[in-house]
Amino acid sequence: MGGATPRILVVEDETDLAELYAIYLSDLYDVQTATDGESALEIVDDDIDVVLLDRRMPDLTGDEVLAEIRSRGLDCRVAMITAVEPDIDIVEMQFDDYLVKPVTRDDLRGLVEVLLRRADYDSRTQEFFQLASKKAALESAPDVSVENRSEYRELTERMEELRAGLDETLADLSEEDFRNAFASFPNIEMGENE
Repeated sequence: MGGATPRILVVEDETDLAELYAIYLSDLYDVQTATDGESALEIVDDDIDVVLLDRRMPDLTGDEVLAEIRSRGLDCRVAMITAVEPDIDIVEMQFDDYLVKPVTRDDLRGLVEVLLRRADYDSRTQEFFQLASKKAALESAPDVSVENRSEYRELTERMEELRAGLDETLADLSEEDFRNAFASFPNIEMGENE
């Protein structure tokens, strides 16, 4: 990302909402919009830093767009921004964060800032944050009981494995970096840096 202005791709089939998100972000970032999955896949490339992706779209769904972005090996951070409440199906999805609409200007700006910061982390740390996002989304979803689901247990176990390996890395974070990194996960207990 260097010194260049970060590039954000907003993928939202509601044109007014896509334009609103662009307005929220355009004074800080280079923002492009796409109102369908096909257009998004034409735009997304190695120069895009963050994709804000709706899940429920006609033709190509956000899930399908996400799968294609990952299959291309693109290194952008992807956040699902959707009206779809999370369910256990998100455990296997390769997104970095998950927000349920409606979202505010501050929600979007904070999310993009956190995702851009995470892009500098190594792959283990990024995986930890992906899992933490999924865990937080599942735990906050109404009407979803996940504690007894094997997928949820596996997600939690993998987080613990990663956490054990990351304790040294996390200890090296400054207090401000630590607070910023975990700002969107108030229920995640991380030990000494709290």
